[in-house]
Amino acid sequence: MKIKILVTVLIISIGINLFLFGRWYFLEQAYEPSESEQAILSEMVLKTVESEDYKKIAEKENIIAIDRSMDKNKGGMFPKYFEVSVRTDKQTYLFSCNNDQCSKMENEGWTYSIYQDEIPRLPFKK
Repeated sequence: MKIKILVTVLIISIGINLFLFGRWYFLEQAYEPSESEQAILSEMVLKTVESEDYKKIAEKENIIAIDRSMDKNKGGMFPKYFEVSVRTDKQTYLFSCNNDQCSKMENEGWTYSIYQDEIPRLPFKK
């Protein structure tokens, strides 16, 4: 009886550990940047703010936030899986590198902005 309980607990423990390791390896590792990737993303934010596309957006719309993200499941080689999002009160603009050396950031598309239907999360003055 004691052996059956011990074996059951051992099998459950191994199963939970395999599940947690698999979730970390296949899901979280592809989206959580390492220290060197965080430095690259920070430099990409600076290049985004200095880009002509960003300046055009800043003239027309109220920029609320700039976010950076990484998705290795997106496919492609470095730097294709890095992205910078510029959130305005109307929509969110997606910036990425224009070449493999990432010499310049370009607006590659846009998406819905949460700020279009909601008030800002911080108490900004209007």
